Amino acid sequence: MTARQPRAVFHGGNDFADGGATALHLAMDCIHRQRTDSVRGKLRCLAIRFTRIALCCSASAAMTVGCGAGGSSSSSADTPPSQPSPADPVPHIAALGSPRILLADATTASRLRDALTRGDAPAARLAALVDAQMQGGDAYAFQPWFAALIGQLTSKPAYCRYAVDETERFVQHEETLIASKQRPTVADDSYLEVGQVIGNLAIVYDWCRAQTTAKQRARWQRYANQAVWNVWNFNQARWGDQDFPWSGWSVDNPANNYYYSFLRATMLLGLASFGENEQAKAWIDKFRTEKIASQLVPVFNRDLVGGGSREGTGYGTAMKGLFDLYYWWEKSTGERIADLSPHTLASLDKFPHDVMPTLDRLAPTGDHARDSTAALFDYHREYLLILARLYPNDAMAGVVKTLLAQSSVPRMANGFEAWADFVYDVGDIAQQPLNRLPTAHWGPGTGQFSMRSKWAGDAAYANLICGPLTESHAHRDQGSFVFFKGAWLAYDANIDSHSGLMADEAAHNLVRIEQNGEVIQQADNSTCTLQALTDNADYSYGLAMVTQSYAGRLAVKRFEREFVFIKPGVLLILDRVQTSGNGLQHIWTLNLPAAPTLNGERLSMTNGGHQLDVVRLAPTGLPWHVAAWPSLSSDMNGGFRAQASDAGGDASIFVHVLGADRAFTQAQLINEGEQVGALLTLADGRSVTLRFSRNGTGGGLEIRSAAGQVSVSGALPNSIQTPARFAN
Repeated sequence: MTARQPRAVFHGGNDFADGGATALHLAMDCIHRQRTDSVRGKLRCLAIRFTRIALCCSASAAMTVGCGAGGSSSSSADTPPSQPSPADPVPHIAALGSPRILLADATTASRLRDALTRGDAPAARLAALVDAQMQGGDAYAFQPWFAALIGQLTSKPAYCRYAVDETERFVQHEETLIASKQRPTVADDSYLEVGQVIGNLAIVYDWCRAQTTAKQRARWQRYANQAVWNVWNFNQARWGDQDFPWSGWSVDNPANNYYYSFLRATMLLGLASFGENEQAKAWIDKFRTEKIASQLVPVFNRDLVGGGSREGTGYGTAMKGLFDLYYWWEKSTGERIADLSPHTLASLDKFPHDVMPTLDRLAPTGDHARDSTAALFDYHREYLLILARLYPNDAMAGVVKTLLAQSSVPRMANGFEAWADFVYDVGDIAQQPLNRLPTAHWGPGTGQFSMRSKWAGDAAYANLICGPLTESHAHRDQGSFVFFKGAWLAYDANIDSHSGLMADEAAHNLVRIEQNGEVIQQADNSTCTLQALTDNADYSYGLAMVTQSYAGRLAVKRFEREFVFIKPGVLLILDRVQTSGNGLQHIWTLNLPAAPTLNGERLSMTNGGHQLDVVRLAPTGLPWHVAAWPSLSSDMNGGFRAQASDAGGDASIFVHVLGADRAFTQAQLINEGEQVGALLTLADGRSVTLRFSRNGTGGGLEIRSAAGQVSVSGALPNSIQTPARFAN
């Protein structure tokens, strides 16, 4: 993986991760300038390693616009293009005829056509949206290919005429900009929307071929070829006779949301124009061989074990665009590429565990620029629908169907997402109960250890983060946790930010280390190691070795967090911190959605009718300090930060007990020589004894019933015990 990239910021969230149609271009090419941000101040642009793509000016491409020669490579209407040879990488692509994208698959076309004929709700909703748009409506983010889809399924030319006219109007506007020596809109924001723009053009080109002319298709090819060529040849990018080089942001980073937009444009243009566009085969090779097989698959297999994205649950949702390409490629060519990496199925497994028990919000990891609250939204529904459609016979697809039906987004809330409810309708998939899932999931590639007491709306939930810090939208939150039961109890303060971009250590629940009042930051391209974990009916446990997240920070010698979730609603957290130097403080930090009340070393808070109780058992004598977040940062519109600072020496051992809805009644410190821990009495009468080594790691756990019978006894695990896919 390349070095962690500079953070791209989109206030309002209209980037590819959020599917917006009009991106606010606040994150333009880092190569050209540095950006200032009222929230964070001036950010330095990290070095971008430019990798030059050797594509241009091969013998077969020398005449194309991508090599700066201008002109069109389109066949004339009277001269049929040549058929693909057996050596072509995808012989299933028809050189003549349409449709060849998605609807080339007879089963898929029949499924969609039948749903439209029957008037199934998802189909009827999309058709109504298209009809209203054609009658003068102005639906937000409407794409002409929606009309082309209805036209293909109904064989009514009016839909395609509309789609072609709208696409032609856009291409003409782009040509006007190019002729006036300006950069066209497709190049805005480092080509972020190239997938949407060129993807639409390609789909309409294919599905509405009968409504286009040869000359028109030649112009569309010329424009689209140049856009895609410019993406992969960023140093030599040009429009008309003007050079327009750009940064090449993430053209070689398959873990970044921009990459999936680039792939979409490349794949769909290649498929749509194959056989009449001399560059089409190069685009297919670029997509299938160079980018998917040789770049994305190795990176995903190495870095994203367990599914998901290192960009977090906000920008990481952009992977829905990648999964969408997997599906469309398979239906267009007959080749299944979704299974080239186990990441695809693993992402289907992971995402339900990111959803809170109330099925209305997500664990808020990383940037959430569109909506800082991490509320469940259409994009998350789309993400899950696509994966379920890719694996319709897997039991997890049935679980997803149930989850979505019971969630706060049982159908798309926005018209521009109605197409996904239609194309990926899961009506034919058999439902499975949520409790088929285990109560925890571990994703080593993302560093997310998610756990809950049960699969029910009133369950308690926690998420411990310990993994790599490599992507621009990730936060400095390694070792942090969140806690939820009916409402947020201990949360990520980013939820209450205006920007959704609060990456700082203080916004996360961890031990913040400061020297002379300055935070020692976790290091880019570092890795927290979860050394041990387990999950069972009684408890979940994780041992986070956070020290290496401070790689190169000489003052930080040790930071380890032992995290125990005693079900149904108690957390015990032990932290070992050691530093070296002067002016150092170890600050145990807890972010809260509401103002707490303090009673010595005990803290309580109520939010949404649910109570959090926190008892600090060690060190003793440290006062709590509570501040309203808006008084600390202009980016914050709510929330509170509670903290306790230990500045008494180089080493600290913190022991805290947190309970949801009065889940424990008593907590006592165990302090016996080399052992430290806690004796807890739970609300149901059980007693829990936890002992840890002061200088080593790991410990022992005993749980007794109210009658004194031992139900759990022994050492905590010292290795990773990965939860199974299914509980039953």
